[in-house]
Amino acid sequence: MIRSFFHAWERRLAFTDDFERRVLPFDWGAEFLPSLGSWDDTGAGHGADPREILHEHAQRALADSDTYFELAPVEDFRLDDGHLTFTSPAPTGVPANDRVHASFYPAAPRGPAVVVLPHWNAKEGAQDGLCRLLNRFGVGALKLALPYHERRMPDDLVRADFTISPNIGRTLQSCRQAVLDARAAVSWLEASGYGPLGIVGTSLGSAIAFVVIAHEPRLEAGVFNHISPYFADVVWRGISTRQVREGLEQGVDLNELRKLWLPLSPFSYYEHLARLRRPSLLIYGRYDLSFPPDLSRELLRDFQKREIDHEVFELPCGHYTTAIFPFNWMDGLRIARFLKDKLGR
Repeated sequence: MIRSFFHAWERRLAFTDDFERRVLPFDWGAEFLPSLGSWDDTGAGHGADPREILHEHAQRALADSDTYFELAPVEDFRLDDGHLTFTSPAPTGVPANDRVHASFYPAAPRGPAVVVLPHWNAKEGAQDGLCRLLNRFGVGALKLALPYHERRMPDDLVRADFTISPNIGRTLQSCRQAVLDARAAVSWLEASGYGPLGIVGTSLGSAIAFVVIAHEPRLEAGVFNHISPYFADVVWRGISTRQVREGLEQGVDLNELRKLWLPLSPFSYYEHLARLRRPSLLIYGRYDLSFPPDLSRELLRDFQKREIDHEVFELPCGHYTTAIFPFNWMDGLRIARFLKDKLGR
């Protein structure tokens, strides 16, 4: 009965913005893939099969993820009244999106700090409360706007439809950009004298944060708020991304999609995390319809099997209801206490 109550509540909250949602057409999107060093993923313009290009790209990214997520120097950081801006180290060719915006909440002139990555379609002001709560626990916070979100959204978009979409290549491009933007934010915190450093990700931000911590040696702890081993499975099964699945079904099934988006999946970086031995807090909702709990529990089993350092917190709610009192306070306090314990030395 409790499950039915929360599932009905989750659906009501998920469907309130239906008027904004649109189903975009399926596209392989090979033209959006980055060209890195000796990589040549531009064959789509020369008659090559874009499907084959996508599969080869994913395999090469997994085989050499350190190169795929290698951070180029950023030279134009600018902080103005708590608002940090810089040029994305992974430009997409969309001017508004390629200017990164972040809100800085210092707890002190120096000391522990974290990069905060919000959820998909987060509006301005989202997770500001979490940042202020972290400050009360002595932890600074730098909250990034994800690609195509907030001030980074082009004028012709209402939602962040280019961050996760039925365009396979563009989704890879935008999420890789998010990873490198977050790594650049770590660079700014370090150069500004902050440390130890950590990362907090929620929903889409959680998936991005997994990839970041697996490739960023300067991070010492991570919080992953809503978890799944596979990026594709959440998009395919979650009610938050139902319109994205409708577009994807025009050209791909889940098994193939999972392979193509493995470079964005925590599953791909378990060995990185086991080797680095950084403490993680894994949070999931018992009645989540966006990150199905069976996927969350699969990730927990994977962590236990590989003896990856972690703590677990099960919220007695769903996905959207995590943002509602008292669940938001339960979530925030658990995050803040974990980070104070792991970084506040």
